[in-house]
Amino acid sequence: MSRLTRRNFLQVSAGLVALSGVAATPSTAETSLDEETLATLIDCTRCDGCVDYDVPLCVAACRERALSRIPDPVNPIPPLFPRGMIEDWSTRKDVYDRLTPYTQLFVQRADIPEDGGIRTVYLPRRCMHCDNPPCATLCPFTANHKYPDGSVVIDPDLCFGGAKCRSVCPWSIPQRQSGVGIYLEIMPTLAGNGVMFKCDLCHDRLLNKQLPLCVEACPRDAMVIGLRRDIIKEAERRAAATGGYLYGLTENGGTGTIYLSPVPFEEINKVVEKGPGRPHFDKVSRRPARASLMETSVLMSPVIGMGAGLTAAMLAVRNRGIKKGGGESDD
Repeated sequence: MSRLTRRNFLQVSAGLVALSGVAATPSTAETSLDEETLATLIDCTRCDGCVDYDVPLCVAACRERALSRIPDPVNPIPPLFPRGMIEDWSTRKDVYDRLTPYTQLFVQRADIPEDGGIRTVYLPRRCMHCDNPPCATLCPFTANHKYPDGSVVIDPDLCFGGAKCRSVCPWSIPQRQSGVGIYLEIMPTLAGNGVMFKCDLCHDRLLNKQLPLCVEACPRDAMVIGLRRDIIKEAERRAAATGGYLYGLTENGGTGTIYLSPVPFEEINKVVEKGPGRPHFDKVSRRPARASLMETSVLMSPVIGMGAGLTAAMLAVRNRGIKKGGGESDD
């Protein structure tokens, strides 16, 4: 993450003030599906959870990337005023059985009673990369973006860790690491609480025509990425050929992650462990991706006030420096 300077702080603050007219604009997040849009098929009839390894290979590859990209938090992490929950995973980086900032992909295990026995299904879980993601539309700092290639990406240089993205995500995917990010440079006890992290579909690798690391690492070809229209056809073909079941085609209005399972997802949802960092497999109807006028006003009022106040304060400091004959620096 890049260091916030006095100059680009003014640019960020000006952007916060402008958000009052941007956050509710559908075009900022409702990216139309076009020829470039990708999707991933996760074939759970092929995934064996890498039971012969300490950590599933897809998880290990994803974690290595995340560990190299997330800075260590400040110590101590500033307390929040009047109060708020600090989420610090930096001392629990080895947790890989749920989503965390450092584990943006994990493998759920579903043990389903069947014919007097147990059938085990392994399900790699990560961001669903929704076609019309509410997390991107409702982020008050416009730090979350839906790209034409289908990836939904949080910009760590703009995120304040407010967790609105997690609260509007049907699966509560994004995870927070406190003590990192630009909020530390502004008002660390009053504005923000870190940075939200989640799978970004290895967006940087996609730009370089490379596969996401999880897809590349899978030894059983249980993950396939390709043009969305082709992936949908392949998912439907495999489901028809095996009598399987699909999840992600229509959930939340459609997603870029399609699961194929040999058993109904209603049965899977009954047995998987659910809770913080452990998403469900319930049916999800589409949530409106645009904020109502009231919701936008509630979301934006503190942001606009903070942005305007901080901009005014910084301008005053700058003008005082100019009057004294001093100049502006990037420190």
